[in-house]
Amino acid sequence: MKIAPAASLVGDVAVPGVKSIAHRALLFGAIADGETTIANFGRSADTESTIAALRALGVSTEEDDVVRVHGVGLRGLRAPTAPIDCGNAGTLMRLLAGILAGQQGEFVLVGDESLSSRPMERIAEPLRKMGADVETTDGHAPLTIRGGALHPISYELPVASAQVKSCVLLAGLYADDGPTTAIEKGAQTRDHTERMLRAMGARVQSSPRQASVWPAETLQPLDIDLAGDFSAAAPLLVAAALLSGSELRVHGVNLNPTRTGLLDVLGRMGARVTVFNRRSVGGEPAGDVQVNAAPLVATEVDAKEVPLLIDELPLLALVATHARGTTRVRGAEELRAKEADRITHVVDGLRAVGGRITARDDGFVVAGVPRRLRGGRMHAHGDHRLAMLGAVAGLVSSEGVDVEGADAVAISFPGFFELLDSVTRR
Repeated sequence: MKIAPAASLVGDVAVPGVKSIAHRALLFGAIADGETTIANFGRSADTESTIAALRALGVSTEEDDVVRVHGVGLRGLRAPTAPIDCGNAGTLMRLLAGILAGQQGEFVLVGDESLSSRPMERIAEPLRKMGADVETTDGHAPLTIRGGALHPISYELPVASAQVKSCVLLAGLYADDGPTTAIEKGAQTRDHTERMLRAMGARVQSSPRQASVWPAETLQPLDIDLAGDFSAAAPLLVAAALLSGSELRVHGVNLNPTRTGLLDVLGRMGARVTVFNRRSVGGEPAGDVQVNAAPLVATEVDAKEVPLLIDELPLLALVATHARGTTRVRGAEELRAKEADRITHVVDGLRAVGGRITARDDGFVVAGVPRRLRGGRMHAHGDHRLAMLGAVAGLVSSEGVDVEGADAVAISFPGFFELLDSVTRR
């Protein structure tokens, strides 16, 4: 897809519900007692994979104005005869593994080529420590789980990962006695799991450095409205920050502080960011965000800040190409274990369109100049974040960008290009 240069982004928009919370609402609703309803459900290839997985496990769902999940109870999932296909959804595979560790039977989880390349020993190890029988394929999917009796553990996460933390906590619901604790060495990762389990009646204690859950007998069903996905809003906000004359407002966005680090970084780089109409949506902080373009200066991001904007770091690299001075991102080696090696592909992609950026083992260094990129061709490599990065790069370039594999946006945001076009002024 060819993305032509834009003059500005102007208007008011809303984005689909938070994908990571949608996964959790589906999965947790499946093991609740009763019907869970989910409004503003963000339909995408990833969330469709979760619905299909639940149906394979014997959970019925209905999809109309809201999504309804008919829970079968904590221990009511049925082992299917065929493998469960998780598609491209890492959140699905890693969280579902924690739930299946407490079920009866044998479960095999598979994924597409991208998901099958991502590390799975990081969840297999703690599940084994709890007593589960878990096999990986050379550290990756396919993943085989034989459920059984579990015991609680205190586990220090080897990497900053909300998916690993959530897997451990979900398995802790099935432990025989006492709390299961996940300890985080660096910055606190997303706490959507802790918030949702607490709302469903589970006993949860959490702090910025650890979270604990106690065994449960039942979970109460949810009636939840999802705020807009910040990661879906981020490409629009970044484009507005870079295009002079922009005045863009994204309404009803999830503002959980464990995932809105991009706003803090943009603010200290000089972007005019305003958050207003703060409120609670579905038990999570939310609000409206306005961004206006302004001259930008370079900044530094270290390992403590990385978990707060891990999905937005590719976009930050683009912002840095337009900021005066040298921007450095450190402690972001986890980018290499995403849907694609995001460090390599971001650096190669931005260089191809005129950016001055160099890869490091754990991040990148950007020599910024406050002018438009030249333009050219970028490849998404099957990664929805890279496809969105290419689109925004095209808007802020002087010649436009051809985005190869642009259809990868459907993994998380099928209507991305239509929404972007609706606020683009040329």
